[in-house]
Amino acid sequence: MSNTFRPPLTRMADGTIKQINPFSDTEVWTIPGRANRPLEISKPDAQPLDPQQHGKHCAFCTQRILETPPEKTRLVKKRDDAVIYRSTGVDMLTREWEFRRIPNLFEILSFSYWELNYNHQLSREIQQQMDAYLADPAGKNHVHEVLKSKFSRIDPTLWEHSSDSEKYNYAKGLFGSGHDLIIARRHFVDGAENDSQLASSGTLTPQEHEWYIRLTVDAMDDLYRSNRYVRYVQVFQNWLKPAGASFDHLHKQLVSIDQRSVNGQLEVEKARENPNIYNEAGVDYAGFQNLIIAENKHAVMIAGFGHRYPTLEVWSKSEHCQPWEHSPEELKGMSDLIHAMHAATGPLVPTNEEWFTKPIDADVAMPWKVLLKWRVSTLAGFEGGTKIYVNTIDPWTLRDMVVPRLLELRAEGKIASNINIATECSCRINSLKYNPALQDPK
Repeated sequence: MSNTFRPPLTRMADGTIKQINPFSDTEVWTIPGRANRPLEISKPDAQPLDPQQHGKHCAFCTQRILETPPEKTRLVKKRDDAVIYRSTGVDMLTREWEFRRIPNLFEILSFSYWELNYNHQLSREIQQQMDAYLADPAGKNHVHEVLKSKFSRIDPTLWEHSSDSEKYNYAKGLFGSGHDLIIARRHFVDGAENDSQLASSGTLTPQEHEWYIRLTVDAMDDLYRSNRYVRYVQVFQNWLKPAGASFDHLHKQLVSIDQRSVNGQLEVEKARENPNIYNEAGVDYAGFQNLIIAENKHAVMIAGFGHRYPTLEVWSKSEHCQPWEHSPEELKGMSDLIHAMHAATGPLVPTNEEWFTKPIDADVAMPWKVLLKWRVSTLAGFEGGTKIYVNTIDPWTLRDMVVPRLLELRAEGKIASNINIATECSCRINSLKYNPALQDPK
């Protein structure tokens, strides 16, 4: 393991805390006197909502559904649970839904990237879905209007001068997209009176959040299965414009890429050298430093260290590495803690939610973890020149900000009731069972 002689956390005599991320080797300092308290962020000049604009606030809203590409799947509430519908036709777009999966119209890697570099083609199933959608006049019109809108921002003449066969090829990018969005139904919370009352991950109920995670995991699995050239699917959520969101409307993104992420490359080598590194340098170390914030049977939340921004981390305890291999109970356990860290953070703090999973072709076991980064500072010249990052909130301060809020939320019934918080946590050594050496013999 690198940084053998440099522990992840070092407190200097003047109070400066030096941090080393044991997985990425990122170096971070927290300097006394430079802290702020982002949980007190408020939105100035909140404006009343116009009832006439209900469901029309942005392109992701329910009444502007034809402005977005054809959906791949949707999750619909059914009695006490929900059902995922696949390859929905245009006639279903006006029906009720909780979450939708659609292609990103301005994808990072286009379908033509995979087609030209790998000769990747639509699967027979997706080809049939596309042909059926285009055979419906309403579906064909929907696809053409969406593509026309896209090309109007790139080259207004390109769409108009394209042949039918060229337009058909453009449509492949919608049905065979490797960059998808998972969109929540609400833009504002139910009963909202002004535009500061946005619907965020933390304002969902625990059950709604589990549905949100369920559809995201289903999409992740599908992206791997539908394109054999994909080596990694990055899942993330940008919340609010300072964190990179195009719309202040709750959504996650999934991006297929043809190589391991940079972190993935680093971590595979570290995990190969020490298969138990995620316990020893991650959750166990956090326990020794009193940085365990919350846990349930299937997951654990810690105050992260060695991050450029204040970061909460949720780790899966499952012996399964990939999210779609988790049992429904394990998935719910992860969802409950992810939901709780969003709820404790609040809807007015810009955040990035980032998922880290084992690369599909890696030969070592790696647990699923989800980070929530508070985008409450701006990187400057010092960081760029030294590659030492100044994080204004140290892990212990972060813990002390989040724990009281979690206790309040649990008492109010706004997060899952079976979450243990702070001193209630077991802090059991080697709680992450991804490592085959720690798993019960079958």
